Amino acid sequence: MENMQGKIIKGIAGFYYVYVSEAGVYECKAKGVFRNKKIKPLVGDNVLIDIISDNEHTGNITDILPRKNELIRPAVANIDQAMIVFASLSPEPNFNLLSRFLVMMEYNRIDTVICFNKTDQVDSGILDKMIKDFSGCGSRIITSSVKENKGIDEIREVLQNKTTALAGPSGVGKSSILNSVFPEAESRTGEISEKINRGKHTTRHTEIFNITGDTFVLDTPGFTSLDYNVVEDKDLRFYFNEFTEYEGKCRFNGCVHVNEPDCAVKEAVSAGKISELRYKIYTDMYNELKNKRKY
Repeated sequence: MENMQGKIIKGIAGFYYVYVSEAGVYECKAKGVFRNKKIKPLVGDNVLIDIISDNEHTGNITDILPRKNELIRPAVANIDQAMIVFASLSPEPNFNLLSRFLVMMEYNRIDTVICFNKTDQVDSGILDKMIKDFSGCGSRIITSSVKENKGIDEIREVLQNKTTALAGPSGVGKSSILNSVFPEAESRTGEISEKINRGKHTTRHTEIFNITGDTFVLDTPGFTSLDYNVVEDKDLRFYFNEFTEYEGKCRFNGCVHVNEPDCAVKEAVSAGKISELRYKIYTDMYNELKNKRKY
């Protein structure tokens, strides 16, 4: 039996679909040894497979290679980065949701790129404020307009040869971006486009799409109800990069930058060094987490 290395791109009902470069997709079962060790293969896992039939493209997963990271929701491994897309105006961007997403990716130590799309719909003053509000969050920010062909080269460069979790509400132009960035993959992004614009109650399977070469994109399901409760209220401050340089400069050790006097972060907000919008989102999230802890 021939042994090959590939990446799990989809898992349904005990079958795993493994993409092997230049050989295609193999339908595989996982060996019982994983069940015994209580290891469940995840979409995104790099695996070794034994080929059962080259004609029928079937095989068995014999080994799961070490993971560099894994997410619980969606259940996926080995993501290089996340790219979150928001429209600049229509639909109106939800900055609270964007900040929750940044916290979750920061918690999982996954680099995030923010893409404000449809910049042709909004005047430059509004766009500049959005960029300024998030300029300290630690993520790369890209602005794009498929209509005006702006930002497409930068997005292509960001996605190239990486596995990217693509997130964002429906209607923000994710599939249009992919079709502009990788025109040669139009047919494949058609599948993604269908998933992105699906009805609310469609059954979802996490799936990674091979766009071209070593470039993979994961359409991130369940994105609108991000559960960031894994973060403790007192630790939330560590996931807002804007606060980092002020850590330890407040009057009180362990200052959470909400109600304490002589707080360096609050002073930075007043001085315009930290975005008021981001600070308000932080205090709202902090209070929400704190109140949940009580029950």
